[in-house]
Amino acid sequence: MLVNLYTSRVILRILGVDDYGIYNAVGGIVLMLSFLNSALSNGSSRFITYELGKKDSSCLNIIFCTILNAHLLLAIIVVLIAETVGLWFVTNKLGLAADRLNAALLAYHFSVLTSVATITQVPYTATIIAHERMQIYAYASIFEVVLKLLILYLLPILGHDRLETYAVLLFIVQIIIISIYRVYSIRKFSETKYKFIFNKKKFQEITSFSSWSLLGNAAHALTGQGTNILLQMFFGPKLVAARAISLQVNMAANQFVNNFKLAADPQIVKYYAAGDVGTSKRLTLNTAKFSFFLMLFLCLPIYVVADPLLKLWLVIVPPYTLIFLKLIILQSLFSVFDTCFYSGLYACGRVKENALISPFILSLQFPVIYIAFKLGGSPVFLSYAGIMATLILAIIVKPLLLVKLAGYNWDDIKTVFIPCCKTAIAAFIPSLFVAHFLSKDYWQYAVLLVIVMAIVIFCILYIGIRGDQRIEILNLIKNKILRK
Repeated sequence: MLVNLYTSRVILRILGVDDYGIYNAVGGIVLMLSFLNSALSNGSSRFITYELGKKDSSCLNIIFCTILNAHLLLAIIVVLIAETVGLWFVTNKLGLAADRLNAALLAYHFSVLTSVATITQVPYTATIIAHERMQIYAYASIFEVVLKLLILYLLPILGHDRLETYAVLLFIVQIIIISIYRVYSIRKFSETKYKFIFNKKKFQEITSFSSWSLLGNAAHALTGQGTNILLQMFFGPKLVAARAISLQVNMAANQFVNNFKLAADPQIVKYYAAGDVGTSKRLTLNTAKFSFFLMLFLCLPIYVVADPLLKLWLVIVPPYTLIFLKLIILQSLFSVFDTCFYSGLYACGRVKENALISPFILSLQFPVIYIAFKLGGSPVFLSYAGIMATLILAIIVKPLLLVKLAGYNWDDIKTVFIPCCKTAIAAFIPSLFVAHFLSKDYWQYAVLLVIVMAIVIFCILYIGIRGDQRIEILNLIKNKILRK
């Protein structure tokens, strides 16, 4: 997380605000075209994990090979669309400056290649996570950010056009990381030995399940990457850069929390597959609550020191970056419930209703934002639209679906919402009060950061967590310290 934040600062300085914005705009088009991959990867992960939970090893290799063949086919489709319709859009509709068009196109082509490599990697990553081999996942992630750090030192030395070089080097890094995952998977898991197997029945089951995620992922791509494209069209690359920086900070915090959730998801599915529904439900609810606490611990300190943090981090802060960052932090706190509650629906395979409702709510943002921009609205409007959509999904839609479809009751939902809301309010009020007095220089901001972190920890332990859980956590920390 820390290295990613540092690299964002240096890349912004090395590429410049305009080229940084261009890269995020053209890369956003490729990510939009890859929404099929996100949908199929959800189904892939669920079916591999489910078979492991049933302890049925006979089907694993058939499922893996079928999934890999499906992803190879998907990669071909993405290339065909990206190099025709996508290429036309980049050339004619993004409003790129003529002197940067060639560099932008090369960056676009290598973004397509990077996307293809990522798509074909999904079955291997899903297998690693299903087997809960989190150590290789952690080591590879750390190695990846170290390689990205190395890119920062190579860019000024290589002397070629920096935007073009950056795209090529990122592609090389992706190939290296993918190779690590594949070699590890093939050596450790017998089911990842590839054979040309295409089980029609299993493929239909996986695509049937994944098809319900398709609309949701399309809506996420449209509202996430689509809004970046709208910013490029209406306000230029500087605003895209500002939005990208705020998302980078938010992504770093989200990655930290998502990795915590990533460790819980296989267990949620396996318990359900084994018939232990009660444990699966408890794990889903506890994951939602503790994920929120983790996000609060990371985001509230960033929120109160956002202004000096951006100035210290970036030196030159693009316009609107501060307000984008603060609003995306608030949105992230609510989105925790949306993503964690989905795990309960995902485990029992009841994703159809969510796939019909959530994409509709998400996709409404795009035309509303487009109309607002067309009428001369502020670029910040897209952040307010995102917060509203996330609130509806997290507070209303997902809890209602859990109760109606997955066997949860409203008392279960209250055990998450009530302590989380109490903790957030109790932490925000004194933190903002202290921030009012400690906001004159960097030393005061450093003291403020420590105080806010202490406030959040205190509120989590004594407001958000039950007494028995608090004792268990404190004993765990104590034992870890004594062991060292």
